[in-house]
Amino acid sequence: MPVLDPNALYATRELIVGRGLAVLAAWVIGNLAISGYAVAHADRRHASYYFHFMNAAWALVNAGIAAWGIVMLRRLPPAGWSLAAEAGAHHHDENLFLFNTGLDVIYIIVGLWLRRRAAAPDASNPTRLAGFGRSVLLQGAFLSAFDLAITALLHLAGAPLRAAGLL
Repeated sequence: MPVLDPNALYATRELIVGRGLAVLAAWVIGNLAISGYAVAHADRRHASYYFHFMNAAWALVNAGIAAWGIVMLRRLPPAGWSLAAEAGAHHHDENLFLFNTGLDVIYIIVGLWLRRRAAAPDASNPTRLAGFGRSVLLQGAFLSAFDLAITALLHLAGAPLRAAGLL
């Protein structure tokens, strides 16, 4: 069995998370550019206004998350970084993205519910419900794919730790 280098495992994990955050930041920029422009030019009487408004709002939240994550990235591990510390950090990151995937499923369900509620005959402001529903559904779908991909990549990167019985 090869000797595990905690610094190499750390670098791999940080690379996965860092590239993931870059993807999230690109999603933010796209949402702000497209929906920011569209909401400024949309008619409030149409669902597209509410769709783009909610997309822009989600983009601001995602921007905060991406910025915080990027600031927290460290190129080099702390001095004396051990396999136990790496196993703990890896376990935390993998579970964090897995937990977020569960939240994303809730977003999808809420988006579907909003769209269904918009179609109800007694719906209050159905255009807003429809627009918000489409947006929450889109954001939930993207974020679930994103979080599942990062979870899968972290899981693959954690194979040496699992093989050594550390995860």
